[in-house]
Amino acid sequence: MTFASPYFDLLKDRINLNPIPFTERGSRLLVTRRNDHLAVHLAERWVKRENHLAAYRRRPPILDELRFTDAQGQPLPMLITSFPHCLEMDTPLGRFSLTFQDIETLLLRLPAARFGVSFLANLDQAQPDRRGGVLRLTGNIRRNMAYTTNARILEHTIAPFGESSQRVSMLLDANEGSALLVNITPRLGFNRYIPPVDEVFQAAARRWHDWFASVPPVLDDYREAYLFAWWVMRAGLISTRYYTTREAMTPSKAYYVGVWQWDAFFHAIAYRHIDPRLAQDQLRILLDHQREDGMIPDAVHDEGTVTHLDYPVDADVTKPPLLAWAAWKLHEFAPDLEFLQEIYEPLVRWNRWWFEKNDLDGNGLCEYQHPFSSGLDDSPLWDEGMPVESPDLNTYLCLQQEALARIARAIGEQEAARGWEEQAQALAERMLQHMYDPQAGLFWARRLVVPSGGAAASTIQSRIVAVRTPFNLLPLITGRLPANVNRRLVAHLTDERQFWPRFPVPTVALDDPHYNPNQMWRGPTWLNVNYLLIEGLRRSGYAEIAAELRRRTLELVAGQKDIYEYYHPETGANPPNAASTFGWSSALFIDLAIQVSQEQAHPPGRTEADAR
Repeated sequence: MTFASPYFDLLKDRINLNPIPFTERGSRLLVTRRNDHLAVHLAERWVKRENHLAAYRRRPPILDELRFTDAQGQPLPMLITSFPHCLEMDTPLGRFSLTFQDIETLLLRLPAARFGVSFLANLDQAQPDRRGGVLRLTGNIRRNMAYTTNARILEHTIAPFGESSQRVSMLLDANEGSALLVNITPRLGFNRYIPPVDEVFQAAARRWHDWFASVPPVLDDYREAYLFAWWVMRAGLISTRYYTTREAMTPSKAYYVGVWQWDAFFHAIAYRHIDPRLAQDQLRILLDHQREDGMIPDAVHDEGTVTHLDYPVDADVTKPPLLAWAAWKLHEFAPDLEFLQEIYEPLVRWNRWWFEKNDLDGNGLCEYQHPFSSGLDDSPLWDEGMPVESPDLNTYLCLQQEALARIARAIGEQEAARGWEEQAQALAERMLQHMYDPQAGLFWARRLVVPSGGAAASTIQSRIVAVRTPFNLLPLITGRLPANVNRRLVAHLTDERQFWPRFPVPTVALDDPHYNPNQMWRGPTWLNVNYLLIEGLRRSGYAEIAAELRRRTLELVAGQKDIYEYYHPETGANPPNAASTFGWSSALFIDLAIQVSQEQAHPPGRTEADAR
């Protein structure tokens, strides 16, 4: 049986299995291809077992070297065609097709033939049975796998391989409707029930078709990349488990397993177009783990949260305060006063934490204590050490107080709303007074020099961090600066020697000695920076420049077959270490594509009758 969907035709073979994995909404299973075989990785951290936050990137697949052979044991050549809902693997003996039966179970439809199946399972216990077998991983982290077939098993062996792996081989005689079920789970119970195979494939196709059918339409120029971005936004969702209290989007299932704070804000902006509750939950999962002092964790994963790191400095770690800004964007799109009531007081505590714990010199401007709290992990802004009083942080706090004013007004807290508005304006004025350099036409970050053992705020010294980045321009986005200051900032932004290459905006100026277009925050273009600047340019009266930055940003993403963490600002290529299938790049591409498509459908001055 087939399922006709125009979306599947457009996305045929976009999921290339390396580095883009085949996966499903909520699943922790990632199917990849290595040379002539398939592998299944787990999008799980296992910190309790491996004692390192990022060890999962180097962990071998839980199921590896999945191969098909003829009856004599000779490997079958395999041509793989991918779709969002399934993989089709054509061999001389017929087609093997793979789909998700549920988030923990893969179903492999078998051709009517006699053939061999073998794989390597990285688990330490094994027990065969008449329909397949059960394998287990024991120790601090326990995982279980059952493989089950309704084909006739002619031969079946499980042999130890190394200290904690098993080599499984079967010779099968399959008929029409035969399947192999692989269930990988942390639970004690297994799924070993094989339903009618066609029904499983139809259900998988329907899930994906309905997802794509629910999204707003966009211009044809962006449609294929747009649908792939929506594939990323569904495929990247992980199910609830332990500390992961809500269904939430990972920045990248293959590279960043967990929920990062400011990534979640940008993810929510895309989800608001199709599922307001899912959008809200990207924010709720962070508030679920808010500390008593008001701080929100840097990240949340199954086994815990990230709130403190001892490298490269020993300090609490969080992310930029854009939660209220994001929450208001959700409310503007799909008004929900109950949601605002729910989150208002946690947001107030979050704002208070910044000013109580991160204003060491008492000048009313906050500092980053840890470089990772900025989200700009390796930016040259932090090369001279911490803490750093940075214009981007104080811009975000200004936006946060502005959003708190709007939220307070919406829920009937009129006096509080006036107070928040006054605080936002006062913060913008303090940035102008203490950070703006009229000669340079930039807002400088300053590194605080704190005497060892601590000191009174009045004795703390500071010095300019003389690196030019778009974050020196970011107060533009408050919309609260004098026109002459805005002009200077925009002149820097649109200078082709600094921040306006073919694909702006580089995260270090092109002519700055720190510029490196292949090194994360030291030069590449990031979509979240562009998105904020596009919004700020419109707000400050530069609509045409905002439109041009948006156009180039959309062109940058649409020009690739994958969606990356960051891009080379001069060529548009993906730098060597940029993560694949990246969440916020997908989310913000989606929102920008919808913006421009809706503007062209309903340009200013035209009525709905004209559009018809």
